[in-house]
Amino acid sequence: MATERPSIFVFAGGEPAFLALATAHHERCLQDPVLSHPFSHPGHPEHVQRLAAYWAEVFGGPGDYSGSAGDQSGLLAIHAGTDAEDQLGPRFVACFVGAADDAHLPDDPEFRRCLRQYMEWAVADVMAYAPRGSRVPGDLALPRWGWDGLQSHCPPAGRSPGDLG
Repeated sequence: MATERPSIFVFAGGEPAFLALATAHHERCLQDPVLSHPFSHPGHPEHVQRLAAYWAEVFGGPGDYSGSAGDQSGLLAIHAGTDAEDQLGPRFVACFVGAADDAHLPDDPEFRRCLRQYMEWAVADVMAYAPRGSRVPGDLALPRWGWDGLQSHCPPAGRSPGDLG
């Protein structure tokens, strides 16, 4: 009999693991010569905690982010229309991957593959709204990411669910 694998949230170590990941990621972004500028501006005073709650929920944790901070539309709207440079995406992914080491997340290859694939997808989703004048549709649900990739998400305008993989 096959045993069911825990959610990525549980496998990672739960809320403390995602807080450590968000903290390490934020620090790496501040140290990056390209990402430091957008990350050095004052933002929400609980940015790191909210980021941790967002990632935790995406990977199967509790609905703390959507229950208090909003939906995917709100998150995308924060980043929309910024004319972000294309190089920000790969650097953001690299910081995320490195932060998983800094946060001492499990070194399991399949787990690390899932984290990277999620962040590559998430960066592409955010960057789709980076051009000036981009409008984010309302009421987009947070994505859910599992061991087999994207489980659910409303696609950005002009993209179909088949384009999201």
